[in-house]
Amino acid sequence: MMTVLKNELTLEITPHSMWAQKFWDELIPAKERVSQHPVFIGMANGTLKLECFRAALLNFYPLVAQFPSYMALALAKATQFNEAGVVPTRDWLIQNIKVEERHLTWYRDWAGGFGLTVDQLDHVTPPPAMNAVNHYLWSINHRGSLAECLAATNLAIEWATGDWSSHVYKGIHNYQNHPDVKIDKRSLAWLRAHAHYDDIHPYEAMELIKRLCEGKPELQQKAFHAAREGLEYYALALDECYKLQG
Repeated sequence: MMTVLKNELTLEITPHSMWAQKFWDELIPAKERVSQHPVFIGMANGTLKLECFRAALLNFYPLVAQFPSYMALALAKATQFNEAGVVPTRDWLIQNIKVEERHLTWYRDWAGGFGLTVDQLDHVTPPPAMNAVNHYLWSINHRGSLAECLAATNLAIEWATGDWSSHVYKGIHNYQNHPDVKIDKRSLAWLRAHAHYDDIHPYEAMELIKRLCEGKPELQQKAFHAAREGLEYYALALDECYKLQG
């Protein structure tokens, strides 16, 4: 058993029950399909073409920019305070929406370091295969249960992102000498933040899913499918982006 202290919230991460361990383990292949995708491997070792790197930064911008909005849709569902897990989920979402406050600016700085302008970011319309993950997250956070919202957004997306960002952060200096790239403290802020503290988010999200779903096999299955679909849409976006690598 481990206790995680994060900002002002203390959330006890408990050992998984049988269903929760199965839930977690069966998501790993889909998560690794994202976190070990050639796009992120190329970013980490410096072999991804700048054109493909920029396309990834540009077309994933809506996912980053809208992420707090997805969480806000989930928060709006956290109203049945007599149900197990709802109050801690409410508190956790409120706190972590606040954490997201500066991520938009940090991501813009990262994109700027790789030659993209704020105007390009704010006017991007990703190709359908890269935008599908955003449509899915809007949909599941609008129509799904609170557990499904957490599973798709804070477990699936943040789990995979925490994994790949730590590797990319360690290898990003492979682009240091590229004449069209500027790497400094500002352009590294988003990567550094996700590599250093977002690794705990999926464990916290899973703990909350366990509390919301305990004794509810049907809800457990729905939450699992929500997480797996989130990861599959994430992978679809990466496949589309990687076409530019040739």
